[in-house]
Formats: sequence, structure tokens, C-alpha cells
Amino acid sequence: MDKTLTSHAGLLAWVEESTRLCQPERVHWCTGSEDEAQWLISTMVAAKGLIPLNHDEWPNCYLHRSNPNDVARVEDRTFICSQSPDDAGPTNHWMAPDEAKKLLYSIFEGSMKGRTMYVVPYIMGPAGSPFSKVGVEITDSAYVALSMRIMTRMGKIALETLGTEGAFVPGLHSTAELDPEKRYICHFPDEKERLILSVNSGYGGNALLGKKCFALRIASALARDEGWLAEHMLILELEDPQGEKLYFTGAFPSACGKTNLAMLESIFPDWKVRTIGDDIAWLRIGEDGRLWAVNPEAGFFGVAPGTSEKTNPSAMETIRSNTLFTNVARTDDGDPWWEGIGPAPEFLTDWKGERRPGDDTAGGRFSQPNSRFTAPAKQCPTISPHWEDPQGVPISGILFGGRRNDTMPLVLEANSWEHGVFLGATMASQTTAAAGGAQGVLRRDPMAMLPFCGYHMGDYFAHWLEMGKRIPNPPKIFHVNWFQKDDEGNFLWPGYGENLRPLLWARERILGVGEAIETPIGTVPTPDGMNLEGLSLAEGVMERLLEVNHDRWAQECDAIAKHFETFGEKLPPALSAELEALRQRVG
Repeated sequence: MDKTLTSHAGLLAWVEESTRLCQPERVHWCTGSEDEAQWLISTMVAAKGLIPLNHDEWPNCYLHRSNPNDVARVEDRTFICSQSPDDAGPTNHWMAPDEAKKLLYSIFEGSMKGRTMYVVPYIMGPAGSPFSKVGVEITDSAYVALSMRIMTRMGKIALETLGTEGAFVPGLHSTAELDPEKRYICHFPDEKERLILSVNSGYGGNALLGKKCFALRIASALARDEGWLAEHMLILELEDPQGEKLYFTGAFPSACGKTNLAMLESIFPDWKVRTIGDDIAWLRIGEDGRLWAVNPEAGFFGVAPGTSEKTNPSAMETIRSNTLFTNVARTDDGDPWWEGIGPAPEFLTDWKGERRPGDDTAGGRFSQPNSRFTAPAKQCPTISPHWEDPQGVPISGILFGGRRNDTMPLVLEANSWEHGVFLGATMASQTTAAAGGAQGVLRRDPMAMLPFCGYHMGDYFAHWLEMGKRIPNPPKIFHVNWFQKDDEGNFLWPGYGENLRPLLWARERILGVGEAIETPIGTVPTPDGMNLEGLSLAEGVMERLLEVNHDRWAQECDAIAKHFETFGEKLPPALSAELEALRQRVG
């Protein structure tokens, strides 16, 4: 795209300034067209940055291998550069804005010599939606430009939306030398333009600046200032046999079944579950007094290992074409492969490019544990016709969930909005092997936003509580836990498609029906209050899944009190009151 196609003075000036700083050999303005995508692909294939996959089985699919030192988000190198460290809060790393700019601009200087600078205009949110925002990422990575075309509405459509005077969030990115010691991802939420600077990483959320950087860290600060919510949430549509639709959002930490729930295939033929989004929701109060949500993304950036026809058939169909795979293994036939997809063939080329026998487990994993697929959302077989509605969809229920072996019941309804915020603020999940480090450690991850909240989390809780006062018809809030285990370590609940059953009970509660019992921690179904048709569970299992153990909850109150100490004086009094009331109820 020729830069003369935009006359936005601020954008042109910023691109010229970045060009002088980074000194690229050439500048390319991205259009988002199919021809451009194929040009990017052919350029990367020629440079061995992309490997074509089996075209007959995986049409227009390619494999990218990142540097082995650059395979995941790096929270210890991610900074909120607010004016005051108190605004970043105890859960974020902070760097003074002037110090951050001086440091990063020194790394950016000349970083694109001999390279192409790609100017990537993009929209977060559906085109034409009043919810949507424009960003412009400047990058020296063709992989990033190609990925942003899948993950956002990128190119000409974004410049048309921006017009001549529209606001945009600028993001400057360079892979530079991929030096992990000089890797920084910095956000400037206090500045008018809400700048993002990222250097020395070419991977995922570090480099695709529309995703976690803009859609969560920057957007959460925008949402605070403008009176809405930017959340790490799926959005799904539930349609009953009469065609009535109801919408849920859901916040889950990693390894808690979030993507599987977003793409759930109904176990009941007369009920339908459809996908609006699998990762991020922007929520605003509508004119009708309800909370409305849009998915700001246009694609899925999903974890490959563990994805299979059994665990997520919708995802498998989604990624069958037009998909960019990163750090997966490759079969001799040119098919992508990862742990969990199925049996290993005789030989595999692992994610580092080494060909090994498929039974060579001593040589380590064939796919990187955080290997990914980047695929267009419109290809998902369960995608809702309403997923790009400009006004979004009206939310009736909010789900919070974590991986808990015990304590938290299968499904729990909050007593009030304040109690629901308390459930979200105290969310916890046991770590798994996928997270690295010690396994089974209980880690608090409020609203699944611990790595993504762009300001002090105490203020974030207060914003949630304030939003509840402003929503005339707020959604009901629930907590779910698919992961309880018996005394032998076996899961009590079968999960996957069966998770529709607690969802149907939550729907009944939203509609003012549904058999339930009030407990000291909230409202749970009666043992026969959920639809268990066709499900065979051993005697007593439902009672175990729904029990409230007072001794464990007394210990939970102590753990929550310690968690709340993290936020100091900024912890809203309403949450302290909820904790004290819970202590009284559990005795």
C-alpha cells in the first residue's frame, strides 16, 4: 500500500520518525490483500522462514520455527510504564516512561538496517463497530505482518476506518538481534496515544501487538478511563430447541479448558453452542441496560499440544487450511504434528529441525510445549453468525473458573455482583506441567488477568465493582471447576462436551428457574438439579462434586486474606467485607 493512500498527518509523521530511527532498507505499507499475503509467504519461504506443509491435506498451511530462545511470552521482561509505580501496582513490572523510551530507542536505533519495515494498520473489533479501535504496528517481521492479517482486520480497511484524524494506538516492534537479555515489551497507558514498544522477540504475544499488548494491557486502561471492560474471556452462544439465544463470557487461566469450552460441540442434538470468541472480550453497557460484548480479534492463536479430534474437533477443522503453525513438529509427509494429536509416525522432524525416530522420547518433545496455530476465526465450524455483529452480543452470564482438585464445586452461582467480583478476584488454579516449575501449586489469577491487567489490580477490582453499580441489568456470575479429583487422583467429572450440563443449569438460573441449594459459599445445583440424561456417574459422585467442605473453606479464607494483602490499601472495602461475611458463614 502506497502511503499516499492515507493523509493522516499523525500516522505519516510517526512512520517517518520510526524510519529515521530504525533505518530500514525499504518501507512497505500493508494492504491486507490476498496477493500481498501470498507475496509475504513466498518471500518467507525463499528465506527459509516458512516451510510449506502437505498442500493436499493442509492447503495453504505453513510452518514457522522461532529462535529456541524465543518461544513464549516473557512476563519478567514485560513492563507497564505508567508515570507512577503505584499505578502499575504489585502484580506488574514497572519502568519509568522516560527511562524505558531511552533504553528501547537505543536498541531500536538502526535495528532494521537491510530489512523491510512493514507498516501494519489494523482494527481490533468488527469493522464498523462503535466498540472497535485502530492500531498501527510497525515491524521488521514478515511473520508478524502475516499473523496480524489473520488475527485482526488488517490493511486498507483499517486506514479507511482511521480516516484523516482518527485516534490509533502506535506500536513499534523489531526482532533486532533476538537478544533475550535486551528483550523488552513496554506499555505506556498514561500517554495520549497509549504507545507500545517491543524489541528482541518475534514470538506471539510479545510481537503481535494487537493481542495481549493492545487488546488487554492497553485496552484495560482505556476501559477504566472510558467506562467499559477489556477482559481475558471467551464468548459463547447457547441456543435452546426453540431458537432462543443466550450469551456467556468466561475467564479461565491456562490449562483450564477455555478454548475447548469456546468451541464446545453440543452433546444434545436439539441444543446448539456456537463460538463468538475464544480469548478476549470487550464489554460495554448497552442502551438497553445490559452488558454487550465483542470479540476484538479475527483469528485464533491457540496452543497446539493437546488439541485433537477428541479434545477439540472444532479447532481441528478450523486449522485444516490457511493456518500458520509455529514450533510444531513435521512428518515426512509434510503434515504438522504435536503431542496429543495422535500416534507418532516412524519419523518426525522436531520443532528445532532435527529428524528423529518417532519413538525417540529420550530426545525430548517433538513440538515445543507452547507451539501454536494461527487460524482465521471465520473457518471455525461452530462460529456464530453473530460473531461480527457491530453492537456485539448481550451477555447474560459470566463464568469464572480454575483448576482445583477440591474445595471449589462443579458449578456455583454468586449471591450478587459484589460476590461475583469476589469470586473472580480470588480465582485460583493448580499449576500443570504445561506451566513449568512445580506442579499442583495453587496460584491466584484474578479474573485470569494477572499477566494482562494494564494498571493496579486493586483499582481494577474497584472498576469492576463500579461497573456493577452502572449496569441496570447485570449478568449473573458463576464459578465452575471441571477438575475435582477423587482420593485416587482420578477426575470426578468427565469434562469436554459434558461441560454443557453445568452451562444449561446456569442458563436456568439466569431465567429464574433451576433447582438449587443455598450454601455458605453461594448457590449450587441440587444433586439432581442438572440434566444428567445419558451420563453415567458412580453413586455419590454428584454429591461430591457439589459439596461444600467447611474445614477446607476456613483454610481458603486464610489463603484469600493473604492474597488480598498483595493489594494493600487499594483493595476495595467491598471485597474485604465479602471475605469477612464468608468467614462468618463457613464458621
